[in-house]
Amino acid sequence: MNLDRRQWLLATSAFTAALAAGSRVAGAQELRKLKFGVGLKAMGPAVINCVIGEILGYNKEEGFTLTVAPLGTNANVQIAIDKGDVDIGIGVPSFGLPLLAKGEWQGALNYYQYTYPYKWDVVVSPNSGIKTYADLKGKKIGVSDFGGTEYPVTKRVLKSLGIDPETDVKWIPVGNGIQAGVALQREAIDALAYYDTGFGQIEAANIPVRFLDRPANLPMIGGQFLTAKREFIAKERKLAIGFARSVAKASVFLGASPEAGARAFLKMYPETAPRGAEQADAVKAIVYAIARRIKLYTPPYAGTKMGRINPQEFITEAELSGLPKIADFANFYTNDMIDEINAFDAAKIVAAAKGYTG
Repeated sequence: MNLDRRQWLLATSAFTAALAAGSRVAGAQELRKLKFGVGLKAMGPAVINCVIGEILGYNKEEGFTLTVAPLGTNANVQIAIDKGDVDIGIGVPSFGLPLLAKGEWQGALNYYQYTYPYKWDVVVSPNSGIKTYADLKGKKIGVSDFGGTEYPVTKRVLKSLGIDPETDVKWIPVGNGIQAGVALQREAIDALAYYDTGFGQIEAANIPVRFLDRPANLPMIGGQFLTAKREFIAKERKLAIGFARSVAKASVFLGASPEAGARAFLKMYPETAPRGAEQADAVKAIVYAIARRIKLYTPPYAGTKMGRINPQEFITEAELSGLPKIADFANFYTNDMIDEINAFDAAKIVAAAKGYTG
């Protein structure tokens, strides 16, 4: 078939447009890779609401895919953020505030509070003579390790009760999860200071413990945050918001159906299931572990949107830590993105969770 010049130009233009459209579609399907640092030695349900957005499709909706890096300690995470080895990480005030007080904070921003206070407790064996926190004076207290959040937070609580955490008790690192429970069971320690999801793992393993009543007027300290360098947020604001929105959606999903969230998590991390457990038992173990944590996804402050940061928590923790007075927290946190992060249909997420068959 012969084409005149006008037909040839029209055909060429259409072909070029088709190629361009195909290129745009291919580009739209390419997801940004986001590196996320967590202060765990191995993946566990403590960060479940930060990661299941990958399998639930929330990350894809925001245009990225997530790579999770367990870095061992919260200090390692902050160092990785500052060096740019991860894009976003879990930030904890127990590490960041001393740096801020000394003028050594590198300028990262806590921009979304994904777990609110208070998540730590102290347990003893059921037949222990220890009845209250006051009875911990002179005792051996176990912690997962000295890089875990329960160590500095429990020290500050004891200090608020008039117990010198440096001289009045002995701290012993005993490992994570079931290993920590076994140390208590074998009386290697008198008490175990730990956090909610860790206790859930211990109880799921049928290791009996007794929780000490929390002291009155417990300080609202120890929240955990999504943290990123100021430069990353400025350059990749949409991505930072997208990740936090995925975490917020996952938090709503878990609140609506912990079992559905547990199934999603086990699809991503089957190695977190108890050894030899059937699927139903594995789901039950994860649900047991996260039962207390789920309650901390939403703010304990009336009329507050999910993820919004209350700077009074920083002020209280700095005072309990005996840090020099910090005049300004503007370089430590921001709430500027909270409205955008919460711009999603929560009812739709709830319905999806209740109908989840994955």
